[in-house]
Amino acid sequence: MKTSITSNMTDGQIKQYRRFVEDATTKGADLALEKVNLDKDGLQKLIENGDEFNAVIAEVIIKKTQELSVSNQFASEEVKSKYGYLSGYKPKHITEQTNALRTLFPGIGFADEKLTEQPLPKNAEGWFAIPRWEKIAPTYGEAVEKVLELIKKNRNGNLINYRKDQLSAKYLRQSAKMVKAFEKLGNEQKGYDILIVPAQLGLCHRGRSVRRAREVMNSFEFGLGAFAIGIILLTHPERLQHLDDLWVDCAGDEYSPDGVGDFSGSLIFGFYDGEVRFDRRYVGVANVYYGSCSGFLPQ
Repeated sequence: MKTSITSNMTDGQIKQYRRFVEDATTKGADLALEKVNLDKDGLQKLIENGDEFNAVIAEVIIKKTQELSVSNQFASEEVKSKYGYLSGYKPKHITEQTNALRTLFPGIGFADEKLTEQPLPKNAEGWFAIPRWEKIAPTYGEAVEKVLELIKKNRNGNLINYRKDQLSAKYLRQSAKMVKAFEKLGNEQKGYDILIVPAQLGLCHRGRSVRRAREVMNSFEFGLGAFAIGIILLTHPERLQHLDDLWVDCAGDEYSPDGVGDFSGSLIFGFYDGEVRFDRRYVGVANVYYGSCSGFLPQ
């Protein structure tokens, strides 16, 4: 196999892909011989044009691989967006992040900072320090509320929480994919209060609806929720300081606007009139102002 294969594929995936291509090719060849009714001379002519025949087969495999590896579900929920990180955000060194978190949350422990010495996964912007939410509050919603209060305090009161008192379990839940991803990260980083997570803060999925962003994420990528994103905004306040900064979809959370079981909403962080705005929106709307944040599992 050529070295152009991307580094985020596993050996097992490559072997399985080869197997079903070989199986499909063998079955297709048998079916073609059965249906085309070639004689001895016709088959010999095909053999003599083997290079051209192989090129055609390869083209079909490439086309179908591209078509089937990307979901078309909610494909219409994408718009072109030029919004980005206008305020000059860049990922900070992991030690600077963990030191800031220990100041914000007295008594919290440490992180395995050596993990940042390995290569970043594809599409990740940097390594981010995110405490286990269980170290912050008894429930996920309470942990989100606590982070929002700290953002408000650190921004001199410039945060409006439109979801205040509406972050209990009947309104807010974590997506199953995000829960599973953080369980895996937590198990791999046992003994540490702060987890090291490779992530991107919206640019990869700008202009996509939340559900479209979720759909195109592969098995190693997962949406980040309001807790993780709020933590990152605490350690990287410059990520959201201007009206024209890309606003943030919390694709790892599922939100029920009325608290009656319809989790068709998602939470968002925006910026308007000098203030961070924390609110919700429908998962099926594409908007040039928004981009979903996501984390990645190291491979």
